[in-house]
Amino acid sequence: MTTNEIFVSEIITPVKGTFDTKAMSRGEPGFPSKFRWRKKEYVVAEVAEKWKETTPCKSGGREKYVRKHWYKIVTTNGLTMKVYFERKSMSKGQAMKRWWLYSTLSQQ
Repeated sequence: MTTNEIFVSEIITPVKGTFDTKAMSRGEPGFPSKFRWRKKEYVVAEVAEKWKETTPCKSGGREKYVRKHWYKIVTTNGLTMKVYFERKSMSKGQAMKRWWLYSTLSQQ
């Protein structure tokens, strides 16, 4: 069985009050248990995998900075998705646009 990944790259909107507050207390983004995409609400059944994307310090130091938090999730309707949280928004106009749907995955 192969996995077919469909690139999406669209904003998702977390549903208020569904953030993981325990993760937020550790300095991580509070992954929402519900979000909206293309006018439909999705409920997260499982976070199957998570990882961080880092980059080196721009001033030449040895530090690494987390730029994105990635999540591979399964929704209650069986859809598998890759979602990420952008630590720093792209521009002032996109200050609240930090949650992105990167792709959807299907088994073939």
